[in-house]
Amino acid sequence: MRGLVIDCETRHVSVDGRQLELTCMEFELLAHLVTNRRRVYTRQQLMALVWQQQAGMSDMRTVDVQIARLRRKLGPGHREMIRTVRQVGYAFEPPTTTGPRP
Repeated sequence: MRGLVIDCETRHVSVDGRQLELTCMEFELLAHLVTNRRRVYTRQQLMALVWQQQAGMSDMRTVDVQIARLRRKLGPGHREMIRTVRQVGYAFEPPTTTGPRP
């Protein structure tokens, strides 16, 4: 199977058959964004939902750092799936498929 595969039961993530080594928080963040694809989350919302804590101003950078690490691990061709919504937050945008529909 090609593309991004997330197994929440085993907590494994692979991209194009390549197993990713994610930290607990990276996994939780990616799983949350993928589960709620196309929904835009603010940094504050992600801190509350993923980290389960209220975010202070200094904590906002934590979300940005985790997103940057995820993008780096996803690699070229997949990192664009985590979309930055300027001055708002982040969303997961799966690639659009082209071709005939069943």
